[in-house]
Amino acid sequence: MSSPRHLRKLVTILLCTVCCLHSTVAAKTIHKEKSLYRNIVVRESNNRRCLVFSVRRGDKNQTCTDLRDPKLLVFAYVRMVFAGLLVNPNPRRILVIGLGGGSIPTTLAELFPDANIDIVEIDRSVVRVAEKYFSFEENDNMKVIVSDARVYIRRANERGQHYDMIILDAFTGDYIPEHLMTVEFFEEVKQLMTSDGALIANTFSNSRLYHHESVTYQRAFKTFFNFKMSFTGNRVIIATTQQLPDLKLLQARAAQFAFRLGRYGIKFKTYPEHMSKGIDWDTSKRPLTDQFSPANLLR
Repeated sequence: MSSPRHLRKLVTILLCTVCCLHSTVAAKTIHKEKSLYRNIVVRESNNRRCLVFSVRRGDKNQTCTDLRDPKLLVFAYVRMVFAGLLVNPNPRRILVIGLGGGSIPTTLAELFPDANIDIVEIDRSVVRVAEKYFSFEENDNMKVIVSDARVYIRRANERGQHYDMIILDAFTGDYIPEHLMTVEFFEEVKQLMTSDGALIANTFSNSRLYHHESVTYQRAFKTFFNFKMSFTGNRVIIATTQQLPDLKLLQARAAQFAFRLGRYGIKFKTYPEHMSKGIDWDTSKRPLTDQFSPANLLR
């Protein structure tokens, strides 16, 4: 006869199996297409709609929205990107590189309705999917430019444009495009930044490129905030061309924005304590350049 403990364990396993099966059955594909750059899928499961880039090493969610509360920012890394407001709390011109489902620029447009927001997205299909399935809409102050970001930035520099906030959130599905993570690229980005401008980059804390990436940002910006939280494998890098604010100022700005950002699920007051200027990477690693940016380091 089985012991009560054994029976409880068996029941737990069966319940977990049923839940997993239910989740699998409940998930449904509502859109699928092959663009010039990737396979794009939109799936729904448990009141959540997700934009998925299907790649060689597994499907990667790019954006998810809670259908019951579309303003809620589902992913931790998306919420973490708004830590850039601790460095520049009043951006008037914003550049977002990478659209996804459009949750970052849409939220910024609600927070700063008078700001001009330019979004650079290389894949026109992603723009159509964001509009149709994730309620993304351009307006008089928010425009999408379909272009490679490196080309756009080079031409924007030629036009003499400047931005108070530049958000780098471009992914192929595997990782950040190689030409958007080199010393030369960041030198071009710095030319676009206003004197109090901030670069906010979404990247990973557990990539094999971690040390190389960190050295690359260090070479370009000298010092930066390395923003990591224990419950996510993402990290957000926040860099400026000026001196970074101290903890006291970060905390004051976090308190200033806490209520407004709480509506989006952002626990802003907790952010400053996780933003470090300390070096936790191997500084002997080679920086990534246009001549040295080996994708094989990911494998």
